[in-house]
Amino acid sequence: MYELCQVAANSYYIDCPAKMGLYRFSDSEVCLIDSGNDKEAGKKVRKILDANGWKLRAIVNTHSNADHTGGNRYLQQQTGCAVYAAGIEAAFVADPILEPAFLYGGYPCADLRHKFLMAQSCEVRPVTDPGFPGELEIVPLPGHFFHQIGLRTPDGVVYLADCLCSAETLAKYQLTFLYDIAAQLATLDKVEAMEARCFVPAHAPAGPSVKELAALNRQKIHEMLALIQSLCWGGNTFEDILQELFTRLGLRMNFEQYVLVGSTVRSYLSYLRDAGKIEPSFENNRLVWSAPEG
Repeated sequence: MYELCQVAANSYYIDCPAKMGLYRFSDSEVCLIDSGNDKEAGKKVRKILDANGWKLRAIVNTHSNADHTGGNRYLQQQTGCAVYAAGIEAAFVADPILEPAFLYGGYPCADLRHKFLMAQSCEVRPVTDPGFPGELEIVPLPGHFFHQIGLRTPDGVVYLADCLCSAETLAKYQLTFLYDIAAQLATLDKVEAMEARCFVPAHAPAGPSVKELAALNRQKIHEMLALIQSLCWGGNTFEDILQELFTRLGLRMNFEQYVLVGSTVRSYLSYLRDAGKIEPSFENNRLVWSAPEG
């Protein structure tokens, strides 16, 4: 764990629960792509930097989820590096309370204000800032989160953030976190058509091709769309749909899973509603989602 793996002349990744990328500008300066889930992850990165005699010039966050930004504050305080993020993601990195607040849909209670959902704040710049490391090509990858990006290095490595889940994760959980279903499907089409020396997804094995994995992720989305639509037959409230999904998929409810899976289910319902496949109605002061059977 936290092993430094070289995949091209100047491109590396740190093997950990949410893979971090590392690009070497020179013999002495590097850029980190994401920073792990907490201060301890940041300390492990610092050891790698020190062991190789590297100075950390910048951190580029692919998106603002806490498991990708948790090391930002420690590393910025230790090295003085700049931190960059795209669009809305920059606001979430600067004010991490936004993540649990967004997921919960209101002010999050103490059960949700912890490092799993809320990293420590740090100073952050937009990717449009003149100081952004221009050696790295930004690849928009929306869907999993608002303005998620990937990065392509000059030596042909593409860091894919959270746009793909591993086959093992899909088999175990089936319903993985997504913010925008339509954007995610478009991102999967885009990634499937890409060519690179090596692809590095944050939560799947690195390798020269992700075509099969992109297709598997797409297939799982369509399976979940069909399942959620079927749970609207005859009319059901969101809570009833969520309960049935947890039961059918063998998931265990807790506060974190309630907000993460719940947010994802709302996104699926929005996609189905916009596609004209389900209809909302208000009955006895309850929002009911209905779909024609067949």
